[in-house]
Amino acid sequence: MQILTTARHCELDAETRQFVEQRLEKLQKYARDIREAHLVVTAEKYRHQAEITLKLKSREMVSSEESTEMRNAIDLAADTLEKQLRRLKGKRVDRKRHAPSANGIDPTAPAPAEVFDFDEDEGARED
Repeated sequence: MQILTTARHCELDAETRQFVEQRLEKLQKYARDIREAHLVVTAEKYRHQAEITLKLKSREMVSSEESTEMRNAIDLAADTLEKQLRRLKGKRVDRKRHAPSANGIDPTAPAPAEVFDFDEDEGARED
């Protein structure tokens, strides 16, 4: 995963960059198809806003949070993305578990109790 950082009206020190890398690497356990993560940190007076954009193979996820401290805003945005990725992983796993079989028969359906042969002349008879 490639991590890009942008700081507007502020500076990101090496310690904060390392914190961001560690925090975003943890998201890999929820989705293996994360291609790129882009963090934008903006400082305005006493507010720090963090926006994280994750680019996955087939979709894009965005999280934006605001706080008085830069690290806190980054952590909150990463938490929101983690929740989104957990939901996505749950949907992916459920879809694979409940997929219908190839021949169109539902494998979870109960088997029929009795089998009847129907002839035109005789009606129904049991085997």
